[in-house]
Amino acid sequence: MQRDIAVARATMKGITFPAWHGDHYVTLAELLVRLGSFGLDLTWRLEMDEFVDPRCRDLERLSAGTGMDTLTLLSLTTPFLQLINAEAHGFAGDDLAIVLTEHDSSLWDVRAADVQALNELRTHCPGTEDL
Repeated sequence: MQRDIAVARATMKGITFPAWHGDHYVTLAELLVRLGSFGLDLTWRLEMDEFVDPRCRDLERLSAGTGMDTLTLLSLTTPFLQLINAEAHGFAGDDLAIVLTEHDSSLWDVRAADVQALNELRTHCPGTEDL
């Protein structure tokens, strides 16, 4: 499974942007909403290096195995949940469709099979650069 993810990631386009815009932290929930219909039917699996909130353990536990749907993930990440060193894999069936990686509460990297998803985030996230 990890090898398949690595291969899929290598073929995806990507962007990076600051996780902070002034005093505003861009949350995973905000990214999920910005993905709109692209992200709605995905199944998510999450991995985290740091558990800064009790919800983090629930997220990892509930996403293990077959994963969780987008609306469940969204409900667990709102209100405000700041992540530190976390990665969310969004699958369309068995195919990896998007990877959201949060680095040290300072940067988000997003890789996606669909360039439109990246363009949507690019328009809403100042400071976006291509990976």
